[in-house]
Amino acid sequence: MKNHTQFKGEKVLILGLAKSGFAAAKLLHSSGAIVTVNDSSQEQGNREAQELRSVGIEVITGGHPEGILDRGFHLIVKNPGIPYSNVVVAEGIRRGIPIWTEIEITSRISEAPIIAITGSNGKTTTTTLLYHMLNIAGKNPIIAGNIGTVSCSIAENATAEEIIVLEASSFQLMGTEKFQPKIAIWTNLYEAHLDYHGSADAYAMAKAAITANQTSSDYFIYNDDQPLLQKFAASSSATKIPFSIKGRKEVGISADEDYIYWNGEPYVKRSIIKLPGQHNLENIVAATAAAILNDCDKKTIENVLSSFTGVRHRMQFVKELKGRTFYNDSKATNTLATKSALAAFSAPTILIAGGLDRGLSFDELKPYMKNVKAVVTVGETANKIADFARSCGVLNIISASNVQDAVEKSFPVSEVGDIILLSPACASWDQYPNFEIRGDQFIDAVMKLS
Repeated sequence: MKNHTQFKGEKVLILGLAKSGFAAAKLLHSSGAIVTVNDSSQEQGNREAQELRSVGIEVITGGHPEGILDRGFHLIVKNPGIPYSNVVVAEGIRRGIPIWTEIEITSRISEAPIIAITGSNGKTTTTTLLYHMLNIAGKNPIIAGNIGTVSCSIAENATAEEIIVLEASSFQLMGTEKFQPKIAIWTNLYEAHLDYHGSADAYAMAKAAITANQTSSDYFIYNDDQPLLQKFAASSSATKIPFSIKGRKEVGISADEDYIYWNGEPYVKRSIIKLPGQHNLENIVAATAAAILNDCDKKTIENVLSSFTGVRHRMQFVKELKGRTFYNDSKATNTLATKSALAAFSAPTILIAGGLDRGLSFDELKPYMKNVKAVVTVGETANKIADFARSCGVLNIISASNVQDAVEKSFPVSEVGDIILLSPACASWDQYPNFEIRGDQFIDAVMKLS
């Protein structure tokens, strides 16, 4: 850990006792900061709160005491999920107190170079794919951020011989000041999280923090197929590595139907790639570019591309059974994600869809339904999805009580060569605590079929 004394004597308020707040509180306390933790939830025997108190950190739970900022805090480190409308955060901004998330601490203390990945879609797949490339190539990567361990706890002990591969959300990036990754990857930009950021422009600006402090000695890998990202790249001081999946380009990394190209030269054949879908091709070329910049050998990259079948619950290949191929895309909690999943396949597809009813339309899926031969509906939106499927000309519509039942009902109506795809286009909370449990039930049901 570099600059380990930079926080000594600083009065810091940690807002939110989640895993990021717990990690930040421990690190800052050990660095000599005077730390107070405040969480609005009731404590109810919280072990993390007890552990922090045992080392001398003040922990306040059950609400925000009136006048808490009158204690003279120099810094607020907040949980990324806490909105800026929160009364303490808003008052901190009014008083000019810096508001950070823990990845800002990571950037300031890490001896290991950081590769940061953001994007509206694909950041988890890109992060995981790159981690595998670096790991097999012997580059000592450590995965952190949204996808793994809290990054500041990783950075505390990381050495210059390691690499932190950090998935960074807009919520995390908005709370940065001097965050400077050695390599920044921005996979794509679509409207999202407007309830948090307030506008599409504010959301985009939060994402743009990933390259805001980079210099010419750093690299910015970005989606050159999106004009808005081209504009953000133009204002970046980093060495730019554009990527495109719309044909061969002379600069950066690109792909056509046959090859992935590095600076216009054929690099690897598309035919070796295991992970399906055009949206995943964006993730693949972005990860490959970062691997090349880290001197990963071509053979390692080829081996990973020919074996990597996806992140769990994100277009995850599950099994081929009697000529049918099963994919788990339980993470598809909106129509944008399901569009990408349907577009990935040209084979006849049986779609399992449905879940929490947020009152939204499924009409934007219509252009992607041409290969769907049957729809199995689940959850609160079952009737809406059934009506939508009929409007698309799908004749075979089956109602199921849950995902397990859907798998059992999908197999008898399938044929050799078919895809059976769980891509719900809805959140899981009507029947499942989260999309992971929903996806696990799908996997278990598929395995029981055999």
